[in-house]
Parts: sequence; structure tokens; C-alpha cells
Amino acid sequence: MRSLAKALLPPALRARLRGAAVSFGYYRGPILMSNIRKRWVVLRNPQADIRFGAHTFCGPGFKLHAPNGGTFVTGERVELRRDFRAELGGPDSRLEIGSGSYLTYSVLIQCGTTITIGERVGIGHCTSLYDGGHRYRDHQTPLLEQGYDYRPLLIEDDATVLGLCTVVNSIGRKAMVGANSIVTRPVPAYTLAAGTPARVIDYFGPPGQDPREQKAADNGASAPAAEDVKPPSP
Repeated sequence: MRSLAKALLPPALRARLRGAAVSFGYYRGPILMSNIRKRWVVLRNPQADIRFGAHTFCGPGFKLHAPNGGTFVTGERVELRRDFRAELGGPDSRLEIGSGSYLTYSVLIQCGTTITIGERVGIGHCTSLYDGGHRYRDHQTPLLEQGYDYRPLLIEDDATVLGLCTVVNSIGRKAMVGANSIVTRPVPAYTLAAGTPARVIDYFGPPGQDPREQKAADNGASAPAAEDVKPPSP
């Protein structure tokens, strides 16, 4: 079939057809499907306040679960790529994603109170964000009946969380979280954090604001040099 088309169609027309196929397959088609997904999720969740900023892209498998209401807001040019899923716990839940942020494949966000993702934030594949966790200490009550402890979650502008991470605490401006990390404590601005649980292993911000220096000062010791701090083994 291809050889027949090649024989019958002039080269200029074949080139135009190839260009049209690429344009529709990678640009116009995905944008059309994204618009359909956004309309469907608004219709599916009539109790929720859902607002998409200009040029927000929702990839295949995009899901927003908000049967009891809540607020979901994105800024401009946000990318929610394949298999993104967000869950809002109720009418007081608010999930906000700032302009220019991109959340790659299979990101999961569960929001019971407030989760705020700043501008130009990158979230790697298969990363999960939670603003709460199960209570578990009552040995006489089943786990699912003990309720939850919540803590508002903030990821500040220009932060990056690489793939396969779990985030249950806030991350500062321009901070970088290494892959396969679990963020259980706040990650300060301008730091590289990694591990389980994630800990600061480098600082690259303005002089005098290294959180390790402050901690060392509190303990009466000197902060370790960056070259003396070895990152966790992969």
C-alpha cells in the first residue's frame, strides 16, 4: 500500500500528508482530546469548583475524583501528562497548580485540606503527594475507622521532584528532591535532598542561608562541606 501511494502521489504531496499526520498526531489531536477531557471532568464533578488556566494540557488517562466537591485550579500552560490523577476529599479541599508547572506520567495527588504547587514546578513520573495520613495508634479500632491527620502541603516556585518519590511535607523554592525519595520533613529552599527519609545533602542558594550551617550553629559545631556529604547510594 505504501509503495502504491509512493508511485501514485507526487513527492510534494506525500511530504504534505506526512506533515499533516505528524501535526494532528502530536499537536492538534492531543490538544483536541485534552479539551474534551477538561469538559468531561467538569461535567462529571458538578459539586466541585474546577478551573483550568489557559493552555492547560490534560493527557490521556487524566482523572479528577471530587464527588463531594472541593476546588481544583491550574494556572496557564500547566502540563498534566498521561495518567495524572487527583482526588479531593470534600468541599473544603483545595488543590492549586501554578503556571508553567509540569507533572509527568502517573502522578497521584490526594488532597484533604490544601495542596499548593507553585509556578514552574516539575513533578517526576510515579510520584505521589499527600497532605494527610492514616491514624493507626488505636489498636482496638480498625485502621480505616481511625480517621486522618492532615497538614497543608506547599511546593514552592521552581522546585523539582524527580520520579518515584512520595511527598508528605513541604518543599522550598528551587529545591531539588532526588528520585526514589520520601519527603517526611520540610525541604528548605535551594537545597538538594534525597533518601528515605529525604535529608539535605547539598545547598546552592545565597550565602549565609545554608540550613546545615544554622543547624550546626545551634549544636555548636561547623557545617560539613558539600564535598564531604555523600549522596545516598542509588
